[in-house]
Amino acid sequence: MRIDEVEVRVVAPKVRRYTWSHDIPEQYMTNTVVIIRTDDGLEGIAGVSNYTSFENDKYTAQNLRHIIPILLGKDPLQRETLWRSMCSRGFPFASGAIAVLDIALWDLLGKMANLPIYKLLGGARDRMLSYASTPLLEDIPAYLSFVSELIKDGFRAVKFHTWCIPEKDLALARAVRTEYQGEGVAFMLDVENNYDRLSALRVARELQDLGFTWFEAPLHDSDLNGYRELTSRVDIPVLPSGNWIQDLQGFAHALQTRAWSIARTDVTVCGGITPGKKAMALAEAAGVNCEVMSWGYTLISAANLHVMLSVSNCTYFEQAVPYEAYEYGMVDTIRTGPDGHVSAPKGPGLGVQVDWRAMDAATILKFSSSSRTMVSVV
Repeated sequence: MRIDEVEVRVVAPKVRRYTWSHDIPEQYMTNTVVIIRTDDGLEGIAGVSNYTSFENDKYTAQNLRHIIPILLGKDPLQRETLWRSMCSRGFPFASGAIAVLDIALWDLLGKMANLPIYKLLGGARDRMLSYASTPLLEDIPAYLSFVSELIKDGFRAVKFHTWCIPEKDLALARAVRTEYQGEGVAFMLDVENNYDRLSALRVARELQDLGFTWFEAPLHDSDLNGYRELTSRVDIPVLPSGNWIQDLQGFAHALQTRAWSIARTDVTVCGGITPGKKAMALAEAAGVNCEVMSWGYTLISAANLHVMLSVSNCTYFEQAVPYEAYEYGMVDTIRTGPDGHVSAPKGPGLGVQVDWRAMDAATILKFSSSSRTMVSVV
């Protein structure tokens, strides 16, 4: 069996756009989708999301033009070898471009074996707790109303993306805790790398007093000294955004030097399921949980969910809400049930079916590469 063709499309649906900080415009969410086809008719499908401020991203797809020729004619089951061959020894390619190909290879293997990916990876469980991950809303009453709806829908945990301004963020945290004292709901705060060290410490201490479950991304991921100082001075778990440390060596160094209370990554950030599973193992060896991002379109959420279900050192699935914008182009979706859990997709591979008619309607760039020809459609 050999890889015969890879098809790439950039999907940019006109869906509701959101932001996660006062200083970030409402984001264009682009879905870069690939299909890997073999010479005996098997297909592996995957997608990665991109978030950009001024127009839809085509950077990931253009990177793929330089990586796909490495795969053509190769055995798709040699994923470890293929992943290493995709990692440039010169200037690095976009991690999402490598990730989407790696995830598609895992989807192909799952379909070949007629098994979901999480079972191929070890299958620790088939369901897990979920938290609702909000966008930035207008004001505190809007947040309180939204939390009320989320609790009615079954959520037992909510993570707030806010203004990322300490006083405004703390005002929301106080209001939420006052409003929902006896509800048994866990709350987290994510401030998108926006605080300085003094503000991070002040907010962390108050969130700790308010009983928040964790404090996410108070500092830039690269500020490991700042994270070490912060985690040593508070008891509330502190974790990074997971967006910026994309290599296993940097991830391992942060774990070894105890920068974070909880680690964080995403398979579309760290280069795919192949390194993502290794990152989870590194965190487990360090005695640390790793709370995986899964924000984005359904294909991205599914890939991350499979990794989470294959391990025991991850507590929550991150459910982006409101649902609809993130479900575009899919027949199958992933939603939190009335018991506050998400369940494994039922089908083989990623286990979610694509609505190709919808994907075609929103495609702004498409090309395919094979050992025979390359065709591009703008």
